[in-house]
Amino acid sequence: MHAPTLRIALVGDQDPQITAHQAIPPALERAAADIGAKVKYLWLATQQLTHAEQLEGFDGIWCVPGSPYRNIDGALLAIRIARERQRPFLGTCGGFQHAVLEYARHVLGWADAEHGETAPDAKRALLTPLSCALVEERDSIELHAGSRIAQAYGTHSIEEGYRCRYGVNPNFASALLSGALRPCGRDSAGDLRAVELHGHPFFVATLFQPERAALQGRTPPLVSALLQACLEVQQ
Repeated sequence: MHAPTLRIALVGDQDPQITAHQAIPPALERAAADIGAKVKYLWLATQQLTHAEQLEGFDGIWCVPGSPYRNIDGALLAIRIARERQRPFLGTCGGFQHAVLEYARHVLGWADAEHGETAPDAKRALLTPLSCALVEERDSIELHAGSRIAQAYGTHSIEEGYRCRYGVNPNFASALLSGALRPCGRDSAGDLRAVELHGHPFFVATLFQPERAALQGRTPPLVSALLQACLEVQQ
């Protein structure tokens, strides 16, 4: 019996200097080996991402770190396709920020929602500077019981690394998380660090960078969970 092959779109502007980008290929390969699958991945630069057809044929979509993206609309298009077409999705760091932004604009109807990194003076800056920048920092995260992310890790308390300066603006958090987009992880101070979409096969976004575990020779549980979800949808 042949091992199934999973095709993953990596949405973001590939940069070999970014630690998370170095970690993503081994993270995918380790996760695929763990679930008895093969994985093929393709980096899709945001500048070239202009049509939904470019995302056809992929089993899953991962919106990767490295924002500000060169073309925010390319990233938002990929996230919208994943959300609307029930395609397994993982967003990490910048992917988290843009998953939240896409949901706010296209589900909540907040057409004026902006990322504070690119539009700092916007009335509805949904992503604003963290009170304390998490650049090369590690912190504990409490995961919500029953969430997909808690299932993936097999525990409710984890520690992960960041390289991040922006998070959800607390002024909008309550309204943002009042529907299908739900909080599923908070840090030691109670700040939002992970969300997932209720009613979707797999749509998880984290402000931290779980892929970094692969650089220490460990398989990131969330990447395994993404590929497992792809496998289930494929079958």
